[in-house]
Amino acid sequence: MKPLAYRMRPKKIEDIVGQQHLVGPGKIIERMVKARLLSSMILYGPPGTGKTSIASAIAGSTKYAFRTLNAATDSKKDLEAIAAEAKMSGTVVLMLDEIHRLTKPKQDFLLPHLENGSIILIGATTENPYISINPAIRSRTQIYEVKPLTAADITQAINRALTDTTNGLGDLDLEVSPEAMTHLSQATHGDLRSTLNALELAAKSTPPNDEGQIILDLPIVEECLQRKALVQDKDGDAHYDVISAFQKSIRGSDADAALHYLARLLEAGDLISVNRRLLTIAYEDIGLANPAAAARTVSAVTAAEKIGLPEARIPLANAVIELCVSPKSNSAIQAIDAAIADIRAGNYGDVPDTLKDAHYQGAAKLGRGTDYKFPHDFPHDWVKQTYLPQKIKNKQYYQPKENGRIEQAFKKQYELLKHAQK
Repeated sequence: MKPLAYRMRPKKIEDIVGQQHLVGPGKIIERMVKARLLSSMILYGPPGTGKTSIASAIAGSTKYAFRTLNAATDSKKDLEAIAAEAKMSGTVVLMLDEIHRLTKPKQDFLLPHLENGSIILIGATTENPYISINPAIRSRTQIYEVKPLTAADITQAINRALTDTTNGLGDLDLEVSPEAMTHLSQATHGDLRSTLNALELAAKSTPPNDEGQIILDLPIVEECLQRKALVQDKDGDAHYDVISAFQKSIRGSDADAALHYLARLLEAGDLISVNRRLLTIAYEDIGLANPAAAARTVSAVTAAEKIGLPEARIPLANAVIELCVSPKSNSAIQAIDAAIADIRAGNYGDVPDTLKDAHYQGAAKLGRGTDYKFPHDFPHDWVKQTYLPQKIKNKQYYQPKENGRIEQAFKKQYELLKHAQK
């Protein structure tokens, strides 16, 4: 039998769970499908977030033939067979998994078919395509990020699986407790494939009670997911409460409290949330007061990902303690948020002519870059000139703090440079 996650793949674009920034009304993929003007694309994001589902739904909505291959394991002959099919019967939508592992011979074979549109390529990868995918493929595709599903998205998919009598579990007399439902929706961090397969395992391996009903409670779901819940929390807030307390304890410089919440998260097997949160904290809350701590946090998270639990607790504890005892500064996040607020409010002007691109014929006639002063040609590699648009030339986004000798030094240098620019 095919797994539940496979059986529940959407047949049309309206059935896709999540990813509304791509498939919602008026969004880019929905527009392509509606106009039947598909272009090749690369979808990148974490496992189980719907990359294959989007490809399947696109093909179903447009009635094109849909084929799937794996760039790592399928051969050039498999690609040739799909190209022959496209030549005989028309456009084929090809879902190519692990596209970052596409070899040059396969790539060279595909390129002309992408050019003439006989194959609509939908590549899927968990890797950053701007780093891992050959520029020749990138230049012929649109690149879209697929984001982790929210708990609400996963709950929607679970309920659909529980009621679907054709492809889901709707033919079973099945009840999922509120605590088990909350854990199913949160524990896989947006990986719907893992959630649905754990749900099916739980449903098929749990004997019915005396009334013939299968009851899935929290312990059963924990066992099938192989992830413990933080607490039995009917409202689903405990998971986020612990993560919030973890960050706030580090921000408040309480190492013992931070280690306590770290332990709770690790005991629940939630290495992903710990790593994400630590990287955010390092740059958001410690920031310029101790930049080296951020670099060491990145190293600790990388080590934790490579060695896994339980050993991952060691580099993570190192990072947590250092972040707690470090001086704190949120000046960087405040600076960028202030700049973004100006952009969103329309408070910006034209790039000064001296800074505009001058690497094309005729740029000098337009006055582009002609008066630019190259700082490295001047003493101390600095020269006074205007960089901000004239409309906001005196704007100051960065407000330095003095909560550590490093940002104290940054503050002194920043103020010297600002004064010299006047």
